[in-house]
Amino acid sequence: MNDSSNICLSCGFCCDGTVIGFVKLGREELPAIRKLMDIEEEHDNGFFLQPCNNFCDGCNIYSKRPKQCASFKCGLLKSVEQKELEFNSAIEIIDEVKQKKSSIEKKLASQQFELKSQSFYFKMVELKKLLQKNKSVSSLTQNHLELISDLEQLDSLLSKKFDVSLF
Repeated sequence: MNDSSNICLSCGFCCDGTVIGFVKLGREELPAIRKLMDIEEEHDNGFFLQPCNNFCDGCNIYSKRPKQCASFKCGLLKSVEQKELEFNSAIEIIDEVKQKKSSIEKKLASQQFELKSQSFYFKMVELKKLLQKNKSVSSLTQNHLELISDLEQLDSLLSKKFDVSLF
């Protein structure tokens, strides 16, 4: 297995709902994917929300995965493939994102936010909207300010290293 495959197996952010909120399915994919998972259908197309139910320490449907999944390459993967970034450096970046994400999730759990999404990506979109409602800095607690800072740091890291953004 080459380094780029190991990067994806070490990461999984595109499958676990960290950087992608949903996967589009073309009309021609619907019959096959419908057999593998629950999907939403609309106007002869379909989609499923992340996190993907077929992701658990790797993709359980890799050889039959949707076209969007097969064609997606984040900036980190491209950097490793183009030998602009060493494998070990990429793993360090993945670990840093995991730590930031974990920190955010812990802060969310300790605060009274009612977020409806299961996907980290959509939770962050919901959270940003909630925090923007409290635009006045004086109405934000220290915990809110730390959470906003963590979100901005995570978004910056994802934008710079993965070519994706939460906002």
